[in-house]
Amino acid sequence: MVRHAVVAGLLALVSSAQAIQKHPLPISELAKQIRSRDVHGGLGTRDVDLEAIYPEYNLSTPIDHFHNDSTYEPHSDGTFNQRYWFDAQFYKPGGPVIVLSGGETSGAGRLPFLQKGIVYQLAKATGGLGVILEHRYYGRSIPVPDFSTENLRFLTTDQALADTAYFAKNVKFAGLEDVDLSPTATPWIAYGGSYAGAFVAFLRVLYPDVYFGAISSSGVPEAIWDYWKYFEAAAVYGPQTCVETTQKLTHVVDNILIGKTGTDYVGQLKAAFGLPNVTHDNDFASAINGGIYGLQSLNWDPAENSDSFFLYCGNVSSDSVLYPATEERRTSVEELIKAGGYEDELDTLANRLLNYIGYVNLTSVSRCTGSQDVCYTTHDSEFYAQDDITQTWRLWPYQVCTQWGYLQTGSGVPEGQLPLISRTIDVEYSALICRDAFNLTEPANVEYINRLGGFNMSYPRLAFLDGEWDPWRAAGVHAIGLPERENTLSEPYILIDRAVHHWDENGVFPNETTPNFPPPPVANAQKQIATFVQGWVQEFSGKC
Repeated sequence: MVRHAVVAGLLALVSSAQAIQKHPLPISELAKQIRSRDVHGGLGTRDVDLEAIYPEYNLSTPIDHFHNDSTYEPHSDGTFNQRYWFDAQFYKPGGPVIVLSGGETSGAGRLPFLQKGIVYQLAKATGGLGVILEHRYYGRSIPVPDFSTENLRFLTTDQALADTAYFAKNVKFAGLEDVDLSPTATPWIAYGGSYAGAFVAFLRVLYPDVYFGAISSSGVPEAIWDYWKYFEAAAVYGPQTCVETTQKLTHVVDNILIGKTGTDYVGQLKAAFGLPNVTHDNDFASAINGGIYGLQSLNWDPAENSDSFFLYCGNVSSDSVLYPATEERRTSVEELIKAGGYEDELDTLANRLLNYIGYVNLTSVSRCTGSQDVCYTTHDSEFYAQDDITQTWRLWPYQVCTQWGYLQTGSGVPEGQLPLISRTIDVEYSALICRDAFNLTEPANVEYINRLGGFNMSYPRLAFLDGEWDPWRAAGVHAIGLPERENTLSEPYILIDRAVHHWDENGVFPNETTPNFPPPPVANAQKQIATFVQGWVQEFSGKC
């Protein structure tokens, strides 16, 4: 029963939509992002079905909006087709245009939000027109012939923001060509979640005459190079037995990998986890830390949810051995706990470490069908050298390495605190892809991103919503320890109780709702969004 539940949770994690992915990813996971050359480019069945409902359109968009900026030399006078979708079923004269920013993935994956999610809800509430706009370089909105580092120079947040402003000023929607939907005549409202949440916040500040309002859901306006606080939400809101056990077992791992490097204990530790053939210690540490990452994949929407975090926590918190096959490793595990400095807690930690080993074996080791280094390494300069148009794995890491950061480390945790992942996961290790894939040896220019306010970002008709339990909360305006703000019609400031990553973005069909589904905190947040957007539309109408 335990085995079935854990596998189900893992499969849900694999299939769930991920916003801002785990970093670093092993080569084997990056390779899965290589673009299929078939017409659907690796889209899921649901996305393909929705593409049949919502035809795609393209707007010819400049590749280079900034010919006076040397960053983009050599400059380009070319254009590319930027893909978008729209739904005008609710549109009424005077209604807004609601644009969802596609962010760091194919825009087709955002179509559920047009069908029944936040875009559908806002268009219905305001008599508006709903749009999904794909981000340059992602999906099929590709402005270059390959993804070489030179040709990625146009993959910046500034260029993508300029695309989004250009779109509003130049698009003509099929069937509505005679309607003046320009930003001077119609309120344009932007919505985005995660990276796209920060993106639309910047859009509102930099293009206030084009976008009348913006909604940043789980936005990350504070770019952070060493984002060790990614695990703060798990530490604060996770089950405390799980958190404390993970911290102690991670400390055992580090006391061996770091404190007893060069001894036989390192090999004994890897063998206990069933990973004796993982060459690099940091790759090994990364291979066993997936359970604590699962919090981000928790969602109220069954189509997106994975309960892998709580399955993991249930495993490492149990004082009963859940995987009988691990009993043969008990003697070795007890030796490792003693070597790792926790002999005084041997009776408690032995069974929990056996369960941790069982969990890792079930959810990871047993799924590796080839060389363990092939499955788990991040060290492969030959792979990183690939840069043809199918190598879509290069896109978000390039943005990470140049502008945004968010390296999720264990080493950044202050001394005196126990991290939830190994301290061998440090900046040097996490930035390996920056060096080997892009020849970038300096930290990302996060100061440039943060010039717009970062944690303190504020602007009229700019809303910020965050989930209380979100691992990305620590990069936004609701970060723990920041001063509380007033929640106003002009500047909504909403923290959704017990929610994780942009939970307000999802929706269900009307016949699926119940008094407790969506959960009341989510339903309440969505009602607040509809209310303040209606207020913004009325405000725009009063100015016309």
